[in-house]
Amino acid sequence: YSIAEESMYDHPFQWGSKRTGPDLARVGAKYSDEWHRRHLKYPRDVVPESVMPNYFFLDKKMVDADNTVKTMQAMAMMPFNPAPKDIYTADYIAGAKAQLEGKTEMDAVIAYLQSLGNHVKFQEGVNYRD
Repeated sequence: YSIAEESMYDHPFQWGSKRTGPDLARVGAKYSDEWHRRHLKYPRDVVPESVMPNYFFLDKKMVDADNTVKTMQAMAMMPFNPAPKDIYTADYIAGAKAQLEGKTEMDAVIAYLQSLGNHVKFQEGVNYRD
């Protein structure tokens, strides 16, 4: 099932009509971090028919923690910020730099992929179409 609530905080808006790959809406926790790392570096090593390009270079570039903190601060001030105001709290922003220390862009992409589909918990036997 897919419900509107799953993507209501996507920014920028992620929906479109062109599909060139699989739907990643609920890929989080489906595969291990190591699987994602191998798939991002050399996709055909894990999915032989994949047309995805190699993203091995993401493992070489470190996350710019200062820039990320500035982005979070800007997002927290935006009146049209689609995310709930309790996401970008002062404490959350203050701890971000320490959490990003030593992380690569590959680590960040994997963390994002692992979060997809984990915003709404579906329950067995509930009809979400009503």
